Amino acid sequence: MKMKKKWLFILLFVVSVVLAACSGGGSSSAPKENGGSGSDISGDTFTYATTTDAVGLSPTMTNDSPSANVIEQVYETLFQRNSETLEIEPKLAESYENPDENTWIFKLREGIQFHDGTPFNAEAVKYTFDKLRDPATGAPRASLLESVEEITVEDENTVKITTKYPYGAFLAALSHSNAAIISPTADQKQDLMKDPVGTGPFKFVSWTPGDKLELEANEEYWGGAPDLKKVVFKVVPEISTAISMLQTGEVQFIDNLPTEQINRLESMDSIDIQKIDGSPVYYFAFNHLRERNQDPEFREAVASAIDRDAFVSKLNGLGVRSDSVIGPKVFGYDESADKAGTPYDIEHAKELVGKNGYGDQPLKLLTANRANTTLMAEIVQAQLTEAGFKVEIESMEWATYLDSARAGEYDLTFLSWSNVTGDGSELFYPNFHSDNVGASNRAQYSNPAFDDLVMQSRTTVDQEERAKLLNQANKLMLDENAVVVMYHGVVTSALDNKYTGLELDSTGKWSLKNVTGK
Repeated sequence: MKMKKKWLFILLFVVSVVLAACSGGGSSSAPKENGGSGSDISGDTFTYATTTDAVGLSPTMTNDSPSANVIEQVYETLFQRNSETLEIEPKLAESYENPDENTWIFKLREGIQFHDGTPFNAEAVKYTFDKLRDPATGAPRASLLESVEEITVEDENTVKITTKYPYGAFLAALSHSNAAIISPTADQKQDLMKDPVGTGPFKFVSWTPGDKLELEANEEYWGGAPDLKKVVFKVVPEISTAISMLQTGEVQFIDNLPTEQINRLESMDSIDIQKIDGSPVYYFAFNHLRERNQDPEFREAVASAIDRDAFVSKLNGLGVRSDSVIGPKVFGYDESADKAGTPYDIEHAKELVGKNGYGDQPLKLLTANRANTTLMAEIVQAQLTEAGFKVEIESMEWATYLDSARAGEYDLTFLSWSNVTGDGSELFYPNFHSDNVGASNRAQYSNPAFDDLVMQSRTTVDQEERAKLLNQANKLMLDENAVVVMYHGVVTSALDNKYTGLELDSTGKWSLKNVTGK
């Protein structure tokens, strides 16, 4: 049976936010001055300021937003999510068929080349997906292809994928940036973490870790060369400095706007600010491998001590309050979960701490040195201290933090998930299913009943049934205080208004492909 583009599963998808493409043409030239500000409105150079450097540049081996911001401009996926209709649409794939519930046949676009001049074809797709799902690779998001049984090259432009079971979120998984197609030739010749090669609208030029990364327009891009000739990812650790650089024209774009700087940004006449309710979720996590964290009353005491409303009130409208792990913009959300978590009750928390001696030993609260995370850590530390806990904050730069969290080197921490697929099964499986403990399940959470519900939600294409199963799994996590949801994100950007065409999605993706100077 031939699949229709408006498949029921896709119609049920809900909005997500942050990371996506680019577009342009021409040769590189020096920036033009603009009233001494140093801004470039020629379309030749466009600078994005990031407070955190990329960890690496391989879609196979990374799983963090700063890396994905670069990867989205250089690489492409078989499918993409339409930010307006929320439908999953072909990208490097031209069409697909689903002759039975476990078989997918993909026809690929012809005539596309990787940046190294080698052809994009069925062999490249098979190579990429086989490497991503090979346990020996150690890919952080191998879970995207956990359902795959076999990948077969039918001909140069046709790939057949057989799954182990009916997989309701398969096309969504193939739209994820970590499922982007890599050049087999380049992967065997060089380190794609440092020297990436994709099919996207921009090509890699250079990277000085901790300083800047440069891309240039792919003049041979199959979708039309970008207007921007050069894109610079500039590392600016202090967001206030990045905003000053935006105001003077030294940079043209920043995202993830901090709440304490919103008023300042909104007062700038030269800046256009965009805000979208998004799919990212930010949560307080226990390391479930630690014996103390396996005590239900300990988790209840911690959850009772955290006043999430007090924190969200400080976000200046950049956070949505809900107890639900699945957010309002993600498939599987049910509003009944909004208030299903443990309510704030400081007296109850104190009672549990005193009864069980939970304040006798210090707790390490691991955090990344990012503005909102630091604010969260300081507020929660104060709240837990009031309840009688002893909490020590340990702050790390982004890449080190990711390694420590993945390795379970913490007692408590703050984690987040951008929900790029917009699907609850693809939120729960990588983050909380026991298959992924030690990899993408950084909370080290393991619960057989939860695992069973999540797998059931993945192995049916009945969307009403999937939604029911996801709500049950969600409520189970909340009943156990497996995590404490702090807030759901609002996706933001600030763009020099001499430019237009930035595409911002509720999943957190953004695309530079169509950015142009006025």
